[in-house]
Amino acid sequence: QVQLVESGGGLVQAGGSLRLSCAASGRTFSSYAMAWFRQPPGKEREFVAGITRYGASTNYADFVKGRFTISRDNAKSTVYLQMNSLKPEDTAIYFCATGMKNLRIGVSEYDYWGQGTQVTVSS
Repeated sequence: QVQLVESGGGLVQAGGSLRLSCAASGRTFSSYAMAWFRQPPGKEREFVAGITRYGASTNYADFVKGRFTISRDNAKSTVYLQMNSLKPEDTAIYFCATGMKNLRIGVSEYDYWGQGTQVTVSS
């Protein structure tokens, strides 16, 4: 069993930055790839970014490439999402997820989810 707790969300103006954190507990953190998803108001949950177990590889959705950076600190059992140049369309609840050894982008492929953190970008 793995528990995930996100933090760092909030209200920011367009063009601003936020850094999300996701602290994990339970099984060995480095056993799993980690991912961030988001769910905009009235829309389905979607993949944002993912990172392999030791951080050697990352994957990003096209709509965040060049603006968001995912990273992880296995010693702290924490994954981060640095979000720069935020846009109003980035407004969503952001979730971290894990449970896969290999990096995947499908919502249904992840077993463990955090409770989410709200990010609101004003224009």
